[in-house]
Amino acid sequence: MSNIIKLQHGCGGKPTSKLIEEVFYRSFHNEILAGGSDSALLQLGQQKLAFTTDSFIIKPLFFQGGDIGKLSICGTSNDLAVCGARPLYVSCGFIIEEGFEMESLIKIANSMGETAKDIGAQIVTGDTKVVEKGNGDGVYINTSGIGIIMNDYAPKKIREGDAIIISGGIGEHGTIVALNRYNIKFSSALTSDCASVFNIVNHLQDHFEYIKLMKDPTRGGVATILNEVATVSQVGVRLLEKRLPIKNEVKAVCNMLGMEALYLACEGRLLLVAQGDKAEEILSSMKKLHCCRDAEIIGYFEEKNSKLVYLENEFGSKRILSSLEGDLLPRIC
Repeated sequence: MSNIIKLQHGCGGKPTSKLIEEVFYRSFHNEILAGGSDSALLQLGQQKLAFTTDSFIIKPLFFQGGDIGKLSICGTSNDLAVCGARPLYVSCGFIIEEGFEMESLIKIANSMGETAKDIGAQIVTGDTKVVEKGNGDGVYINTSGIGIIMNDYAPKKIREGDAIIISGGIGEHGTIVALNRYNIKFSSALTSDCASVFNIVNHLQDHFEYIKLMKDPTRGGVATILNEVATVSQVGVRLLEKRLPIKNEVKAVCNMLGMEALYLACEGRLLLVAQGDKAEEILSSMKKLHCCRDAEIIGYFEEKNSKLVYLENEFGSKRILSSLEGDLLPRIC
């Protein structure tokens, strides 16, 4: 591992995983942390809880479809939701740069409050620090969240034949950030997918028995998440290119900037693994929700004892998708 921290350590791909394993897991090791879940799963008496924390350093702070405030609440609630938990309580910590405009801070705080209310959670505690001008970049936000596990949900062993479902379009958040970051004028109604996935998870409670795993494909995108799952499950993944719900605008920007949509962050999509013979039923249920109108079965787990993730086009040609190695866009969330 490198002797210094580099931007790629925050990309959500292989460098991030290596940093977590070789530094933080070794220093903080315990059974709960070793579970490697999006949230810590806690048993308090008869009650199962999920507890998570996240930090947000996105640039720009405001973007089409959201802002750092909305992103922070959605990101934390999504980490709880994919563990089958109902988000209840959130903390927020602000690190604000001297000279930051009060009007912008109020907009961000209002966005956080409104988003939490929509989800059904409360922001109940927090902290504020101010750093000297030049020692920050406007505002950074840390949030933590607590939720209650619903319907006794728990991840299950992934097997050959299990299906992969995504709740909507891929790579839209990453595309919007790229357009803003590079100051590219793009005539399109495209917005970030930044949103809570809790309503989707809540809607799927009756199908929990057949849902093996739920994830939100943020840093590193869909491809990196599936590589992580394939490595743990030891079952390979076949993605079907013709089924990927990628908007034409996203494809155009990716072609222009030399990016791959499957590595771009989503901030409001649910990626789930479903028992193969129940996948169509689950997909049909999801499509009843307006936010899941573009939901699709995008692939299957195949080849036991394999860790490969590959993309197959309509002609049968295959391309291996490894975990993200570098950093397509630093400070994406």
